[in-house]
Amino acid sequence: MSIAAASPVATPNFAAVKQRQQATWASGDYAIVGTTLQIVGETLAEAADVRAGERVLDVAAGNGNATLAAARRFAHVTSTDYVPALLSKGRERARAEGLAVKFQEADVEALPFDDGSFDVVLSTFGAMFAPDQERTAQEMMRVLRPGGRLAMANWTPNGFIGQLFKVIGAHVPPPAGIKPPALWGTDARLAELFGAKAAQLRCEKRYFNFRYLSAAHWVKVFREVYGPTHKAFAALDASGAAALERDITALLDAMNVAGPDSLVVPGEYLEIVVTKK
Repeated sequence: MSIAAASPVATPNFAAVKQRQQATWASGDYAIVGTTLQIVGETLAEAADVRAGERVLDVAAGNGNATLAAARRFAHVTSTDYVPALLSKGRERARAEGLAVKFQEADVEALPFDDGSFDVVLSTFGAMFAPDQERTAQEMMRVLRPGGRLAMANWTPNGFIGQLFKVIGAHVPPPAGIKPPALWGTDARLAELFGAKAAQLRCEKRYFNFRYLSAAHWVKVFREVYGPTHKAFAALDASGAAALERDITALLDAMNVAGPDSLVVPGEYLEIVVTKK
């Protein structure tokens, strides 16, 4: 009796996925949404205990929420992202506040810094979207000195944004073989990624409230400026886009805690602080 050989599991083409992601995050105008998340950067800087004079790296920094939070605490901050347009937004914000920040284009999966270069590494809803999760974790820990802290804010699978990506994925399937970004918002995955190199790993669930006029207002803003939803709608024909809008609106209505006259949707995320051995 013969036994059929198991089909090999295809290795994802991370380079192709990354290219698509860059185009996604460069589309629309993420900064319009990003600036509303500033409170998360401030909270994360406090959780990481960012101190004056420390060397701080913000990875996948977007338009600079964690960057600005660390710079306001008189740290020496390097802000990085692989989307130049987002770095430009962060640079404008830092200049407006008179904050001294170094901005540098860089990919979190291949950071151009020596081992142990930083006291603190920060990421707010950024590094979690890199396609190669293991390499991303390795790189962030590599550039940290022993005893340094990695602090991240990551959307959870069961929170609003995690549910939103499930809705989008039902209409526009994600790349095959890529682990869901929201796994970064789970204790088990974080233990896999950091457990061997962590002297301490602290996790705390927090909430960011999305505050908009209505579900229709949220959909309009995110359809126009937030890369993942902008690209998802653009990939669908008229009927497909209408179906996606209905499903997102249903999710918003189900999670709205403000009643019929406004929209307040709590977005659960996991705040993590890893102290390197």
